[in-house]
Amino acid sequence: MPTDQEIAKEFNLRRIEDVAAKLDIPPDLVEPYGRYKAKIDYIQLENRGKNGQLVLVTAINPTPAGEGKTTVSIGLADALALRGKNVSLALREPSLGPVFGVKGGATGGGYSQVAPMEDINLHFTGDFHAITAANNLIAAIIDNSIQQGNPLGLDPRRITFRRCMDMNDRQLRFLVSGLGGKPNGNPREEGFDITSASEIMATLCLALNLSDLKKRVGRIIVGRTFDGRLVKVDDLKATGAVCALLKDAMKPNLVQTLGGTPAFIHGGPFANIAHGCNSVIATRTALKLSDIVVTEAGFGADLGAEKFIDIKCRLSSMMPSMVVLVATIRALKSHGGVRKEDLSRENLDALRKGLGNLEHHVDNIRNVWHLKVVVAINMFSSDTKEEIRLLREFCSSINVSVFLADVWAKGGKGALELADYVIEGLSSSDMTIASYTYPDNISIKDKITAVAEKIYGADEVVFGQNALRDMKKAEDEGYADYPVCIAKTQYSFSDDPKKIGSPKDFKITIRGIKVSAGAGFIVAYAGDVMTMPGLPKVPAAENIDISDDGEITGLF
Repeated sequence: MPTDQEIAKEFNLRRIEDVAAKLDIPPDLVEPYGRYKAKIDYIQLENRGKNGQLVLVTAINPTPAGEGKTTVSIGLADALALRGKNVSLALREPSLGPVFGVKGGATGGGYSQVAPMEDINLHFTGDFHAITAANNLIAAIIDNSIQQGNPLGLDPRRITFRRCMDMNDRQLRFLVSGLGGKPNGNPREEGFDITSASEIMATLCLALNLSDLKKRVGRIIVGRTFDGRLVKVDDLKATGAVCALLKDAMKPNLVQTLGGTPAFIHGGPFANIAHGCNSVIATRTALKLSDIVVTEAGFGADLGAEKFIDIKCRLSSMMPSMVVLVATIRALKSHGGVRKEDLSRENLDALRKGLGNLEHHVDNIRNVWHLKVVVAINMFSSDTKEEIRLLREFCSSINVSVFLADVWAKGGKGALELADYVIEGLSSSDMTIASYTYPDNISIKDKITAVAEKIYGADEVVFGQNALRDMKKAEDEGYADYPVCIAKTQYSFSDDPKKIGSPKDFKITIRGIKVSAGAGFIVAYAGDVMTMPGLPKVPAAENIDISDDGEITGLF
């Protein structure tokens, strides 16, 4: 069986100017980065009259078996293009942490890929590096301000802004910096987040334009003074310099699928830590240029889709017209308790048990957000006729349509039935009025409780004393109307990764909160989720190599 890289090399990509022309983007708004990728001057496209329809692709809770959400997104977009639709993709950029860690690349798979996959999975157009540099400029100015007499009165023990880097490095989670005497800074405890979890990443991805970015960056909280007053980036006089570093990173990136469909890939916040969606700018640009835009939200629908709707849609006045819920039979059996090494064997009992996870997500999409939903099964060769039959019967019993998507092996041709259903659904007149999980005008505590009870199915939410104290302080300081972004494990509806399937009778514990004033949401930390992941025992980096003539191998 050929690898993703080998399949990608079969295709002759179109020059990026030709891909842009498919969307009627004027040549002077296309800034090529080589032959096959470009930045797009989105500002000049704001006045376009078109306003396409948005299709959100989400998934069941992830498992070691993999779900293939990005692969299905790409295959669906290519299938819509084969049906003659003016379509584009809006996806996140991969982080180097997962690329070299557990997951590997994030450009789809088989014949449903975005390309050039090596470039996208590695440095791409430098957006992550710009975000990292902008973040760390703020951190450097904070410590320099303290070193140069501390005119703002910053309390070194109450600095909340952390440095970041785009790599999994557990050694940097907690450390002491500024050692070596007075010329080398002031010793203090601090730590690093991965770039995807940084507030600068979330802020850029939710900004509407450069003016909005400057407002958001300026209000980022970096810490408190000795007498408890908030200190923000504006107080450091760093806003202009930070946004100057982000000028080009604000422009969405245009690439293509192996089928030639335009794809905007921009921004990459994690969904278990941050809000898990590509940038508002990229999605809005795609909607101005396409009749249908296929986008995705990270991890399962309890994280990515919830944050897409309650944060991204709320802050940008957009809403999907339809949701595609991705699953695999292998992953459903994993939720039924089957070990990874046994997933290729038929196991109807485990499948039947794992289908509860699928049903829980369908119920949320329909009855909490009131959106149309269709199930897409990303096919594997090990799927048996009896397993497919059982899956179809179950979906029929809960009155949800299901389609097999053989997109890894066939690309867009493997998702034509799914595409036809999506087209019919988008054109029908029985559109419901979508809703959020909670209103703006309730307390932070009630918003967190609403997500935990309505979406996760928790019986109770337990708030630690630190969380209760910080919620009151946040409301007193004017942040009560912010949406909430719950940081929790992606593997379970609960905050315990071992509670797979559709768990019952569980509590969610909120151990703390943080105001992300630049992004415009409140982060609530549940369980033991980390903002700086570590590498596994055998990192994916061990399989990556480069030949003497510059050909990269081992990316997947």
